[in-house]
Amino acid sequence: MESTQIYSTGRRKTAVARVWLKPGSGAITVNSQEVAAYFPRKTLLAIIQQPLEAANVLGRFDVVATVEGGGLSGQAGAVRHGISRALVTGAPTAKDTLRRGGYLTRDSRKKERKKYGQKGARARFQFSKR
Repeated sequence: MESTQIYSTGRRKTAVARVWLKPGSGAITVNSQEVAAYFPRKTLLAIIQQPLEAANVLGRFDVVATVEGGGLSGQAGAVRHGISRALVTGAPTAKDTLRRGGYLTRDSRKKERKKYGQKGARARFQFSKR
């Protein structure tokens, strides 16, 4: 890592995460809270740590993230995307492993909107001839 701090943006559904990577002991902070306090589910913690484990830098960087929008699952995915992009900026050798793991691809799936005259996005009202 040539610079002291690396910034990147991650997105997932309607969540946007601003992520800063700094050389450190491996502490992860999200919205000024400890990551375990902000994301109570272990699966969400695992999602956030995936790119760090794939690049073999789990205990070497402190992560500071600010997340807005969406729910907890989308926010965790946005933080993961931001960490992955920051790692590529700082350590270009990790790009191949992160690309193969699918961490650099932005998951663009969003909730489909409800259409007028219908029950939901795809669901219709039941048809009756009589």
